[in-house]
Amino acid sequence: MKRPIMLILVLLFLLVPAQFFAQEWHIETVDDEGYVGYDTSIALDSNGYPHISYYDDTNGDLKYAEWAGSDWEIEVVDSEGDVGYDTSIVLDSNGYQHISYYDFTNGDLKYAKWTGSEWQIETIDSSGSVGLYTSIAIDSNDYPHISYFDITNKDIKYAKWTGSDWDIETVDSVGYVGSFNTSIALDGNDYPHISYYDGANGDLKYAKWTGSNWSIEVVDSSYVVGRFASIALDSNGRPHISYYDETNGDLKYARWTGSSWVIEIVDYVDIVGWYTSIAIDSNDYPHISYYDASNADLKYAKWTGSSWSIETVDSANYVGYHTSIVLDSNGYPNISYYYYDYKDLKYARYGYGLGIDLISFTAEDRE
Repeated sequence: MKRPIMLILVLLFLLVPAQFFAQEWHIETVDDEGYVGYDTSIALDSNGYPHISYYDDTNGDLKYAEWAGSDWEIEVVDSEGDVGYDTSIVLDSNGYQHISYYDFTNGDLKYAKWTGSEWQIETIDSSGSVGLYTSIAIDSNDYPHISYFDITNKDIKYAKWTGSDWDIETVDSVGYVGSFNTSIALDGNDYPHISYYDGANGDLKYAKWTGSNWSIEVVDSSYVVGRFASIALDSNGRPHISYYDETNGDLKYARWTGSSWVIEIVDYVDIVGWYTSIAIDSNDYPHISYYDASNADLKYAKWTGSSWSIETVDSANYVGYHTSIVLDSNGYPNISYYYYDYKDLKYARYGYGLGIDLISFTAEDRE
């Protein structure tokens, strides 16, 4: 079987244009029906296919798009009132989708999950005006955990599914906390870690559940910092946070070493760092997507092990709002984002041009 396989490979490389085998950014419009693509969030399934939740501003709906292998399948998840602000999506162990979002009409935190045959939708918190800046994570039992902003009380709140009901609590109520994005990640014990902005003091804050109480600290208090914060945990359960320095117009990054926070400026060219989103690869290196407000571009930064590699992904003009990043099994970035000029949902992935990131053969083929 070895010679036929080799011959097929040779013919494949001769017949297919070279650019299909080059690793590069591949960009496409996912949805252009009306004003769509606000507040995007992305997740990948076991096949590496993207699933994206987002807001339809034309109709006031929560929408969802998934790559089916050959095209995008798009549907409205919730259309009851003006719903779908600040969406966040995650997939469970069955590949089923869970989405948290804000109901603007009623001022509530809502949640939708796919059961395998239909969307199940419920209101989680309706105590006042609550539910902006949601972020969702799934634990080892496939139970959702959600961080969000309490607009009425200016607090950051947290809700988790226990298996029978929702357990809701206030995480931090000191000052004006939780606006301009909350972000949640779970460690190996299913304990939540949350990054958020302290609007009263202009600080980046971080809260983690210890097993008995919330441990809260200020990560960065240098001027006005912490908006658009995004958190991810490495293989040791240590937090990495990307965020915006409003005072200097920079993209910043903080990581916990186990004893202290290390803080650095990632990108300082012009005004950069809006709508940050962070992911950690298998080497525990951070990857960050963000918006360049000066040039109206989508940018991407990754740590190489010795320095930051920074590039512009999409420069179609006013493109890169509401970014969300996830890494595939090869560590390649996939980014969903909003194209403000055309009011579209866009998607960028790094990899090969054939729609596959690896050509593999079974042991029988290699023999």
